[in-house]
Amino acid sequence: MQVVARNRKAGRDYFLEERFEAGIVLRGTEIKAVRSGQVSLQEAHVRISGGEAWLMNAHIAAYGPASRSNHEPKRPRKLLLHRRELDELAGGITRGGYTVIPTQLYLKRGLAKLELALARGKQKHDKRQDLADRDARREVERAVRGKRVLR
Repeated sequence: MQVVARNRKAGRDYFLEERFEAGIVLRGTEIKAVRSGQVSLQEAHVRISGGEAWLMNAHIAAYGPASRSNHEPKRPRKLLLHRRELDELAGGITRGGYTVIPTQLYLKRGLAKLELALARGKQKHDKRQDLADRDARREVERAVRGKRVLR
């Protein structure tokens, strides 16, 4: 498995609860751009409509050698999920407070796969608590390694 793009903001801004793997329908120039790593998931989200899941706002850059037969970089892309998974995601969204966000795009046996997470948004105090926990963990690791004494 070769990771092409990660949504690093996802873990900071959301509580990631359940994860799913989805296939993604791409055109020829899009898969070539994905293989060359020209992808950004920073503003991407998933919309479920008409019994289908769609990846919105994911930026796959235009493939240089394709010239005029290129794709639109931010077009909606269909996601391939099992019905049970799609129902579970739709149920999570209708429950309220949840959204579906892409966490990473990777190549698996030559096919582009997208990892999705059912996520709940963090508030400012949650983010501060995560930061304090991370700092405390870092202090403990430093103390264990003997580089610095705890205050």
